[in-house]
Amino acid sequence: MSRWRQETRERARQIMARYPQKRSAVMPLLYLAMAEDGYLTEEGMAEVAELVGITPAQVLAAASFYTMYKREPVGRYLITCCTSISCMLLGADDVLHALEDAAGVPHGETDAEGVISVEHAECIGACGGAPALQVNYELIESITPDKARELVQWLRSAHPEVVGTDELQNLFGGSPSFDWAIREDFGAIGPYPAFSPLGTAAPVGGEE
Repeated sequence: MSRWRQETRERARQIMARYPQKRSAVMPLLYLAMAEDGYLTEEGMAEVAELVGITPAQVLAAASFYTMYKREPVGRYLITCCTSISCMLLGADDVLHALEDAAGVPHGETDAEGVISVEHAECIGACGGAPALQVNYELIESITPDKARELVQWLRSAHPEVVGTDELQNLFGGSPSFDWAIREDFGAIGPYPAFSPLGTAAPVGGEE
């Protein structure tokens, strides 16, 4: 018997309907499972396996390959600092250390309150805006160590329900790699990517 809410199962059916073969929907369904349970549980992976008609081991093969699928609980705000070559050369190690210091945990860990998780990634595709990081996969470019500390403090004090790239960049970023011509009105509601079809995105600032 399904553990998922009816709303979640309906989203899953809508997602699977977009693909010629149900098993092709495994990756978006894994994000849906994360949004349902807060992280990717064994039960969530079994649910995905049942929906698409493959084994739990096959689902785990995909989930364990990609680092964005979190199989352990993470904080409400997942801060991902890029430490790849462009960011590293422009001070990403100092930004990462500032995040660790402000959060009180080393990278790969979550604070005792379950609010902040810190991790580093090899590349987040923002080399022109190095050093860069993400909060729940929402981008901030050209961030400094001091701004990184402010970011952690803000997340703990403001507890934003939704985090969006534009707001984060305005508050904590430096010069972006290029002019962001299209405003992002939606942001992330949890430590997983903001995808409207998955119900993991919401208007920034509560706007309709």
